[in-house]
Amino acid sequence: MTIGKSPDRGNRRPSARTSRNVPGQPDQTAGPEAADLPTIGRVLTVARIDAGLTVDQVSSTTRVRVPIVHAIEQDDFSRCGGDFYARGHIRALARAVGVDGDALVARYDAAHGGAPADRRPTQLMDTAPIKVKDHRRPNWTTPMVVAIVAVVALIGFNLFSGRSADQPAGAAGAPLSAGSSSAAPSAQPPAPAPSLAPIAAAPADKVTVKLVAEKATSWVSAKDGKGKVLFANNLENGQDQTFTDAKQITLVLGNAGAVHVYVNGKDLGSAGADGQVVHVTYTPGDPQAG
Repeated sequence: MTIGKSPDRGNRRPSARTSRNVPGQPDQTAGPEAADLPTIGRVLTVARIDAGLTVDQVSSTTRVRVPIVHAIEQDDFSRCGGDFYARGHIRALARAVGVDGDALVARYDAAHGGAPADRRPTQLMDTAPIKVKDHRRPNWTTPMVVAIVAVVALIGFNLFSGRSADQPAGAAGAPLSAGSSSAAPSAQPPAPAPSLAPIAAAPADKVTVKLVAEKATSWVSAKDGKGKVLFANNLENGQDQTFTDAKQITLVLGNAGAVHVYVNGKDLGSAGADGQVVHVTYTPGDPQAG
């Protein structure tokens, strides 16, 4: 009988030690057979030299940067940016130097936690640089451009309309009488009717119409034979306007009783009753309402 000896001591197994791979050294976790094989980097280096290629040539062919090629040939995969890129670089380098890339990738997976399919989906998703927040940002560029164009168009339209109303494009060049002024106060006494001599001297083959505001203000619109607006504004008390065209002059008088009309040198008197809206057209020759 043996004293002090444990009955199980002879059957106890030695504890397993966990070893880590060191760059440039054979895989210590793949069993004794793997220790006899050259490392991934060594395989790629020998194959490149046998193919007569330089690191720069391999980098140009695979588009893998020179420092990363050097690091992989030294079994340093930390510069690859992760397992996904490391596998891609290994396959590309193996293809360039003529060795089996799948076999090298399988050895890499065995030494670094297995193939991607063995990992949980959450681990694969965590490594992807996805930024969802950037895609949810509203794009205000197009609405701002449209708004700016609309504002510019509106300003241009208002300026053009105001200039057309204040300065009639087709009005005859006869100057206003001394008593005529757009800024004249409404209480100013009526100016005497201007001389008809300029109207009487107008060519016989054209129509010449002169309007004189008397007693009150009237809104006046005048168009030539082509429909072009010659005047569209208020004709204040004491003001006058003269229009000439080869075909016809079309008028709209908002307060016909306040407008005195002269056509081709002839006095036709008031255009109508006070407050009456009159539409009338004059042509060359004797005064006639169109």
